[in-house]
Amino acid sequence: MFISKSMTRDVVTIGQDADISQAQEKMYKHHFRHLPVVDETNLLVGIVTDRDIRSAMPSSHLCEYSSQKEKDKFLRIKVKDIMTKDLITVSPLDTLQDALLLLQKKHFGAFPVVNEQEKLIGIISVHDLLCEFINVMGLEEPGTLLCIIVENKIGQMKKMVDAITEENISFGSVMVARYWEKGKRAIFPYLLTQNIGSLKRKLKKMGYTLLDPMDWYLDHLPKDD
Repeated sequence: MFISKSMTRDVVTIGQDADISQAQEKMYKHHFRHLPVVDETNLLVGIVTDRDIRSAMPSSHLCEYSSQKEKDKFLRIKVKDIMTKDLITVSPLDTLQDALLLLQKKHFGAFPVVNEQEKLIGIISVHDLLCEFINVMGLEEPGTLLCIIVENKIGQMKKMVDAITEENISFGSVMVARYWEKGKRAIFPYLLTQNIGSLKRKLKKMGYTLLDPMDWYLDHLPKDD
């Protein structure tokens, strides 16, 4: 799925010559933590975050005991003085997987989306990706998540799906992940029912290992597979 389908298009922006207080006000009003900075042609020139603003504040954070001199100095700061100029952006033709990997690698909360002319056309955030993940996984419907350990060979998925459908249980989604034991995979079916007692017994009789999904730890995964 492409970023263009999930990004926020109606992006609130700010100019680089705006006062820092204006950026702070926009973030507070719209509950944002990232504010793209654009020029008059909508060319992306930077991004300012709530952390940038906090770092620029005097140590007293403009409380009632701050001196007028400190306040005046803060209010004279422009967005261009504190914004990040060395940007990491994504294309609308990048995939959600690309965005997820980039967010995990860079530890950012959002990335601006730009076209070939480097003009801002959207923003993709952790919130956007979570919403898309919930939608794809069908998590808005009540159900149960299972973790089934299977051998990593052809036919195992069909065998498991057949066993579940024979119980007249509908799927919300299925996710396949690596497992720390070589030659195995962890399958996570999200089932649209909470009555899975007989299914779990059936799967165990078929030789499958069932794990509590909460016991599946990413840090136990093999480095190479």
